[in-house]
Amino acid sequence: MENQKIPNELDAELALIGSILIDENLIIQVSDLITPDAFYDQRNKTIYQAMLELSKDGSGLDAGILISYLNSRNKLELAGGNEYIARIADAFYSTSNVDTYVDLITDAYIKRSAIYTLQNLSQEGFNADLSAFDYVDKAEKAIFELSKTRRVQPFKEIESVVDNVFEMTTRRSELTEDVIGLDTGFSPLNKYTQGFQPGQLIILAARPAMGKSAFAMNLATNICQFNKNGNASVALFSLEMSAEQICERMWACDSSIRLDQIKNGKMSKIEWARFNNSKAKLKKYKLYFDDSSNSTISSIRAKCRKLKADGELDFIVIDYLGLIQPEAALSKASTVERISAITRGLKLMARELDVPVLALSQLSRKVEERDSKRPIMADLRDSGSIEQDADIVMFLYREEYYNHNSERKGEADLIIAKNRSGNVTAEEGVPFSFNGPFQRFTEKKEGN
Repeated sequence: MENQKIPNELDAELALIGSILIDENLIIQVSDLITPDAFYDQRNKTIYQAMLELSKDGSGLDAGILISYLNSRNKLELAGGNEYIARIADAFYSTSNVDTYVDLITDAYIKRSAIYTLQNLSQEGFNADLSAFDYVDKAEKAIFELSKTRRVQPFKEIESVVDNVFEMTTRRSELTEDVIGLDTGFSPLNKYTQGFQPGQLIILAARPAMGKSAFAMNLATNICQFNKNGNASVALFSLEMSAEQICERMWACDSSIRLDQIKNGKMSKIEWARFNNSKAKLKKYKLYFDDSSNSTISSIRAKCRKLKADGELDFIVIDYLGLIQPEAALSKASTVERISAITRGLKLMARELDVPVLALSQLSRKVEERDSKRPIMADLRDSGSIEQDADIVMFLYREEYYNHNSERKGEADLIIAKNRSGNVTAEEGVPFSFNGPFQRFTEKKEGN
């Protein structure tokens, strides 16, 4: 271990600096690709920093100008002195290999960064004031950030952005469907959302017994089935029901066998045949269950990061938001503060992992106190941050729950009250049929 070499590419560092001294225009090409911190040798780091500063000033860039500039700022000795710079300038380097030099230097820099990060994390583990959960979350985040390390990216000029948007719009115009994100399996929902988009936080809220868990399960299986040729991956966090209970609901929906029959096993031979056929179908889905009842944002994020790193994450479902445990630092905070931190954490997770996140939420009892029971934004429970952080807010409403004599038995309305990327529905929402025994939502066609 003592003889192990810290990763570096000194030859590539010299070659890059030498190439710039041969062709000063190369500094413009590489300045957006590599920073001075990527250089291992302090001399090379100082020289490259001076080159960037000279380039910004519009000055020429040869060995004489470089030496004079460094000397005027008392940095010539730090840069290795006259002889060191002259030796680099006199050597021959292939300017056509600049990209290769940058790649080699960057690769070594990332490895060094990982080593130093892990060393610092190791030391922080001895901090008695840092809880185990916070420490593990910090480690997970640091490693995940390292895995995303890329070259420094330049600004995007409007010319290229306009071309990108034109290309995307043209490509979308050729699609036969209205979906540009994840296909939800429900055409009315696709119409309003154009499919769930990466980085979105989607809230599905309702009073108890409206069927929001069933709707979320329908969405989860639909996304598995209708995206990536049936290979889309969904992480499902259930803080209230066990994985087995969720699976029973999915089985009832897929097999058209009543949930109570699946629970007690009382099925006919034909139903058993459908049950077995459905088993083979469900096992093909890339569904990952987590039914821990004490999940925090940190633990949810850590598990999702692992799936993302393995290339197995397209959609996240959380049932439900109100049961997520607060982090240790917020254990004494108010309910509003805790919910605010949770919704913000979910939004940041969606952006970090670049996948849509669906979180279920309970509506407040205020709904029950007024004549119209249809939910509105003000009914979101405990915090206005839910409305603020969410990209899409949807409500489920079933009239028959409040009026047993309703003519709309077996029907439900999906109300899209907020949609940053599209339109919202009218107050009555989009009609669905709901079959409770099968835990199944289906689109309600006109005339049905």
